[in-house]
Amino acid sequence: MQKKLGREQALEYHAMGRPGKIEVIPTKEAKTQRDLSLAYSPGVAEPCLEIKKNVENVYKYTAKGNLVAVISNGTAVLGLGDIGPEAGKPVMEGKGVLFKIFADIDVFDIEINEKDPEKFVQIVKALEPTFGGINLEDIKAPECFYIEKELRKQLAIPVMHDDQHGTAIISAAALLNALELQKKKIEKARFVVSGAGAAALSCLKLYLALGAKLENVMIFDVNGFVHAERTDLGETARELASPKKRDINLAGAMKDADVFIGLSAGNIVTAEMVKSMAKNPIVFAMANPTPEIDYEIAIASRKDIIMATGRSDYPNQVNNVLGFPYIFRGALDVRASAINEEMKLAAVHALAEMARKPVPDIVNLAYNEKNIAFGPDYIIPKPLDPRLLETVAPAVAKAAIESGVAKSPIQDWDAYKVELNKRLGLDNQLMRVLGSKARSQPKRLVFTEADNLKILKAAQLVFEEGVAYPILLGDEKKIHQLAEENQIDLEGFPIIDPKDKEFNEKRIQYGEIFFKKRQRKGVSKYESIKMMRDRNYFGSMMVETGEADAMLSGLTRNYADAIRPALQVIGKEDSAQKIAGMYLLLTKKGPLFMADTTVNFNPTAEELADITLMVAKEVRNFNLTPKIAMLSYSNFGSSASPEAQLMAKARAIVKERNPSLIVDGEVQANIAFNQDILKDNYPFSELVGQDVNTLIFPNLAAGNIAYNILKEVGGADAIGPILLGLKKPVHILQLGSSVRSIFNMALVAVISAQQKCKNISTEEEVKKSPWWKKFNKVAREI
Repeated sequence: MQKKLGREQALEYHAMGRPGKIEVIPTKEAKTQRDLSLAYSPGVAEPCLEIKKNVENVYKYTAKGNLVAVISNGTAVLGLGDIGPEAGKPVMEGKGVLFKIFADIDVFDIEINEKDPEKFVQIVKALEPTFGGINLEDIKAPECFYIEKELRKQLAIPVMHDDQHGTAIISAAALLNALELQKKKIEKARFVVSGAGAAALSCLKLYLALGAKLENVMIFDVNGFVHAERTDLGETARELASPKKRDINLAGAMKDADVFIGLSAGNIVTAEMVKSMAKNPIVFAMANPTPEIDYEIAIASRKDIIMATGRSDYPNQVNNVLGFPYIFRGALDVRASAINEEMKLAAVHALAEMARKPVPDIVNLAYNEKNIAFGPDYIIPKPLDPRLLETVAPAVAKAAIESGVAKSPIQDWDAYKVELNKRLGLDNQLMRVLGSKARSQPKRLVFTEADNLKILKAAQLVFEEGVAYPILLGDEKKIHQLAEENQIDLEGFPIIDPKDKEFNEKRIQYGEIFFKKRQRKGVSKYESIKMMRDRNYFGSMMVETGEADAMLSGLTRNYADAIRPALQVIGKEDSAQKIAGMYLLLTKKGPLFMADTTVNFNPTAEELADITLMVAKEVRNFNLTPKIAMLSYSNFGSSASPEAQLMAKARAIVKERNPSLIVDGEVQANIAFNQDILKDNYPFSELVGQDVNTLIFPNLAAGNIAYNILKEVGGADAIGPILLGLKKPVHILQLGSSVRSIFNMALVAVISAQQKCKNISTEEEVKKSPWWKKFNKVAREI
């Protein structure tokens, strides 16, 4: 379903707002004159003098210990080749983003306008005082081998060329597990390697370190069989070349081979070549974006194959993001002077062993699987697995200590793992999981305000991201004009104007259904049909009748006006006494759920209990354990006021209905988050030792005020309001929401539809639907 990203979207993403993808954020207060005097002159002189006394103090008083340089000269950028340092900068910024979101490592990207390897080395060497580590990136072979070798020799900080070692480490972990499953010994396995660039040769060197035998390896490049008599080989290729020339091609070499390693070009391996391999073959076709052999063709050629590629849409993706963030994290945390072979091998074994362990539910959720388990389709961990940081980084750190390159050994490994997990929180992880979950079963999503530019951009985004099939409600002429003026591709999107005479029959049908629901609630049949001209009623009816799966509204309308049609058409869940509104805030400490923030003005204790249980259920749908604080201005009976007693009574009702739920109150907000005060003053509380992730407010005013303050002043990203208690998913956008906020709400709506709609609409069902065909005048590419 997912369309190829458009040029305009990619350019807009990088240019919008502050150009680029990174910024520098101060880590200390710098608001008062005293702050500034400490940050700069005269206070800054003191750490300078301490560092002069002992240069190692630079790690104590500056950011050096968590700062990595991503350095390139732009000579081998992705699949674009030698495009120059400036053109390579977006890639280096992107690499910095990955370092930050996966391992909380700060990055300066440095693009150097120098192709001479000796001069390049001297430039990078001169930067050593600034950085705790150097990540070399997108430097062409064979110069990259010399550059990394010299920098590792001359610098006292970790240096790694990820293009060489990243793929090697990840594929080596996958290889160990594949060999185990196929019951083969690495020292006896016959290897065929297609490619003789930096990545391929580094992979082979690491496999040899794991026990593979060079005499069992045949390498091929664009000029054929790689042997020592060739005069066109670089130093590294010559070291690994077969000693004698042989009259053999790739197809001939693959006959009876145990392992094929591809880091070359797409579609150069045939099904017949795979069929000629030994029993239980291993095929790693890692050329990107087109593998050496298509995954489907390879697995169809024989049943005993284990296959890996570099693509995310097939099992066993060899993805460098499984390695470099965590390798550098471990190296930095012990102040390693190098990333040596022992540390790389430690990462290999850590990844391999992790894949053999039970997979957390959050990973199953992210990839829409019930039980991912070690086997032919799972030989390396998934990139969204939250255990990677606490698994790979400590393994690398231990190897650094044991190999003698660590300057600051870790003493308490349990505390170190806790610290690692606190670095990132769950917010980024949570959004990646939500995106993957939505993509697993895209739904038909109605946008009722499609004559708004933000809505059109969001609709295009959800389609291109593969999370939903947008249905646009509004004036078709106006929508097309708006899309054309802003270069938005709406090809294949159904556009429905409920006021248009073309939809008279559908309005009558919907009106009659609505009249049966509301005929004894003051609505006539004529009014029922007339109300279907309103997009919110029409869209809600589409969801109610199953002709759509979810709906978003409210960007330009009053909240009450937007929610009323959904309540009248769809109604509450049978178990819900009230509907409620919840926000999800993505804070630095992780996700925080807040309710009720949009619907109930002054709920009773019973209603607060209902809201709490609905929120707990929704939090579990995010694959998190709810840890709930019921907030007030008093703590555990310190006030006898009706307001305080309200929350205490509500908590008692919740515990009666669900004794296992972690919930306590009434409690002040600051106390709920302060473990020291809780332990010292209220050791009986269920919140002691718990990281609170859910807040229940006594009334709408408190909840809405707190939410808006956190969002605007605290800088937290917000998703919501998420409506709780409706039978089917309808969500009301906040007035003036950004495109990104609308997209995030679309994710929530799709996932809610996946959970509430038991009759799941597959892509094939969508295409066969008469309703879909009638209004989808241009065939959609799915």
